[in-house]
Amino acid sequence: MPQAASVPPVPSSPNPPREKGERSPGVKLVIAVLIAVALMVPLLMVYGLLWDRQEQAQTAQASIGQGWGGQQTIAGPVIVIPYRATETQTVTENGRDVTRSVTVLRNLYLSPQANKADVVIKPEKRKKAIYETVVYESQISGSADFVLPADIARYGVAREALLLDRAELRLGVSDARGLVDGNSLAVNGTAVPLQPGKGLLSTGNSGTFAFVDWTGGAPMKVDYKIGVRGLGDFRLVPRGVDTRWTVKSSWPNPSFGGDFLPATRSVTESGFTATYAIPNLALGQAQVLTGDLSAPQVSYGGGREQYVETAAVEAVAAAADGASEASGGSAKAIAISLIEPVDLYSQVDRSIKYGFLFIGFTFVAFLMFDVIAGARVAAAEYLLTGVALVLFFVLLLAFAEVIGFLFAYLLAAGAIIGLLAAYSAAVLKSWKRARFLAAMLLGLYALLYVLLNLEAYSLLIGSVLMFFALAGVMYMTRNIDWGGVGKKTEEVAST
Repeated sequence: MPQAASVPPVPSSPNPPREKGERSPGVKLVIAVLIAVALMVPLLMVYGLLWDRQEQAQTAQASIGQGWGGQQTIAGPVIVIPYRATETQTVTENGRDVTRSVTVLRNLYLSPQANKADVVIKPEKRKKAIYETVVYESQISGSADFVLPADIARYGVAREALLLDRAELRLGVSDARGLVDGNSLAVNGTAVPLQPGKGLLSTGNSGTFAFVDWTGGAPMKVDYKIGVRGLGDFRLVPRGVDTRWTVKSSWPNPSFGGDFLPATRSVTESGFTATYAIPNLALGQAQVLTGDLSAPQVSYGGGREQYVETAAVEAVAAAADGASEASGGSAKAIAISLIEPVDLYSQVDRSIKYGFLFIGFTFVAFLMFDVIAGARVAAAEYLLTGVALVLFFVLLLAFAEVIGFLFAYLLAAGAIIGLLAAYSAAVLKSWKRARFLAAMLLGLYALLYVLLNLEAYSLLIGSVLMFFALAGVMYMTRNIDWGGVGKKTEEVAST
């Protein structure tokens, strides 16, 4: 009886046999990539939701400022002295141009020889609905020395043209609604009443003033106390030959900005102290000006507190009514902001930027289980998993507004990890694989939180980890035939 022919052994294949009609690894990769790209649309929608919530928070802050006082800019004191000047005007009379000289009244702006002040800023948290903001009440106690220069004629103004009996001492306050009780002004030790209005253009022509009797022959000493409430930045406009301020507050997280930084500063958990010493050489402004200064242009970063920036623009618009007087140049200012240590909206914004990283790593894990371990993952399962990952950022934003960023992060991450672990156990047909995926997501969320707190090194750390992740994927897939077409198991065995 003839012996049956022996069948040679089938060589092992790096790819598991695939059933008829099953997609090749390359097609699966393309599908996963297309679904990941499509998920950018809901991620952008989350961005839109974030911006909408930011606008609502800024609107709530603005409504608090309407009753409390907005961003405050304090300028002065400055003595404003009317003087007579002669100018040439050309008019048309009987069809002919006639030139004549007329006498007009203009204002001379005299800054102090020295201006010293102690500023105390008292912060307070105010809340409207779920939105919270920091407001403040500032108390300014200072003294200023005024001297009429003997060479006043060099500024183009004759001494005899000055109307010293109509001189006014002005203090600029950008939002006069924030003025509190207890404000006072004393000239050479004699109290003088404060009048409303007539501020300085550097504060939108808003503030307070007092009439003063001064001959200009002797120096004049002015003592002032001004209390204002405000929201957002607190600004001071230096005016004078020598300006020295000491600013104190119990707020532990100040931000110093504007045109001048403190000469010295101390910031502790119990508050901060900052001192400023600004000479007029640094200001680039003469002690005597024949035109007032326009509003300072203080820049803002990252869209912080849109209400504050809007208030500044409104102040500039108000100053346009007196633009003819604003010929002394642009004012300079220091800016102090009482910022929150953690801005939840900026944290959520940075988190969303890493959304594609989460989607990519999770899809890669699913793809590896699919093409290497043989767990079949459908396109709909990729899509549902990606939607769950996007939902994390919505939960993070919603909870952060109520319970704070840290607890919201833990709650949202825990919910999504639990959801995807249970779902992947059914999709991948294995709780062992589901635990691996849950551990990977736990590591990703922990890594993201570290990156959010290490802003300076986030790019470096993220890029290095991406490199190692890519290297690992390339190693695991080095033997995969990405272009292979699915065949029957018997066909694979017979080749």
